[in-house]
Amino acid sequence: MRTSARKTILDPIRFKQQLLHWSAPLREIVYLDSNDHHDAYCQYDCVLAVDAFTSLQTDYLNAFEDLKQYKQNAKDWLFGYLSYDLKNDVEALHSNNFDGLGFPDLFFFQPKKIFLLQGKTLEMQYLALCDDEIDGDFEAILGCERFSRESDAQKLAVQQRISKENYLAKVGEMLAHIHRGDIYEANFCMEFFAENASIDPIQKFEKLNAISRPPFAVFFKNNQHFLLSASPERYLQKSGERLVSQPIKGTAPRFADADKDTESKQQLASDPKERSENIMITDLVRNDLSRTAQKGSVQVAELCGIYSFMQVHQMITTIESKLSQDYNSVDVFKTTFPMGSMTGAPKISAMQIIEKLEETKRGLYSGAVGYFTPAGDFDFNVVIRSILYNAQKKYVSFSVGSAITSLSTPEKEYEECLLKAKAMREVLS
Repeated sequence: MRTSARKTILDPIRFKQQLLHWSAPLREIVYLDSNDHHDAYCQYDCVLAVDAFTSLQTDYLNAFEDLKQYKQNAKDWLFGYLSYDLKNDVEALHSNNFDGLGFPDLFFFQPKKIFLLQGKTLEMQYLALCDDEIDGDFEAILGCERFSRESDAQKLAVQQRISKENYLAKVGEMLAHIHRGDIYEANFCMEFFAENASIDPIQKFEKLNAISRPPFAVFFKNNQHFLLSASPERYLQKSGERLVSQPIKGTAPRFADADKDTESKQQLASDPKERSENIMITDLVRNDLSRTAQKGSVQVAELCGIYSFMQVHQMITTIESKLSQDYNSVDVFKTTFPMGSMTGAPKISAMQIIEKLEETKRGLYSGAVGYFTPAGDFDFNVVIRSILYNAQKKYVSFSVGSAITSLSTPEKEYEECLLKAKAMREVLS
């Protein structure tokens, strides 16, 4: 059982900063910030869950079944992540590439304390074992000034796992697979990393979030494991029987000059390569959702919409379905994961080729972070535009990728990867 208390927040922007800094010493943290992107599906401006009462941490083997059992037993809010490599639990696939981060394949926890901010109303939900701390915590949060944090003295030597020459050659191999008919599209990614790295995760997250202001920002902490995410993409949301997926395929740069910026946006909207890759993934997502949907309920609410963020313009499609009573929340993940925007089509063949050509185990990158409610609803992002950090190993990493289709030019795909890497490089340098 949880005790709920409501508070009025006079300055929500300042309060979000105080909330994040107040949580910093705790072992488990999931902080979600919509950055005032209020679309038809946004439920909260900010969510914070901290301090595990129970948790589930496992590798990919039987991971979805373990999650289903954990969710049934807890009957409560659960926060955490699904890593890309859970693909190995669903299909006869493997992940043997280099892994410098060492995150578990799946991690969820039942928080003792949850904060739900919408407008100027804060709801605090505490487990009964600590509900006598509500008022004290609220006062402590209001009194929490931003820590005096010195800029990182260390200059990180960020390296590129795949050289430009090697990248171009690998995209050439990917195109050969496409021309042979093995696949239609695949998302090919590469890693940037730094070793012997000591960073302040909250400081870096605040810089990344300020640069990008995305709708699905995440600060995640599990002891020594950190995720600093500026994701613009929703993977899946469930509200009642309605499911929503919003894959992103199609990227164009922003410009300070208003005319150039408008031209870039218009070019993205009409670009045949960008539209074709978006439509291919839309078809894949429609097919995935149909596996758990009520008959005839899968529909495209918006096709190839153009949305502008601080760093880039993006092409986003919104697909909806109604969940059949024969399936539960975890079934939806098992039949749609990993998300089509980060794999390709056909999905299994694309993942096999991805594994062969990429040089880094994806892990949490291109996985998903979010939460389940006690009623079985959920909301999860796609882990892109994100920095991952293992404080114990002092290893920091971020990856970027692009969709390879028959219309792809290797040089342009490389330039798109560098564009997507810009914010993370800026934060780490």
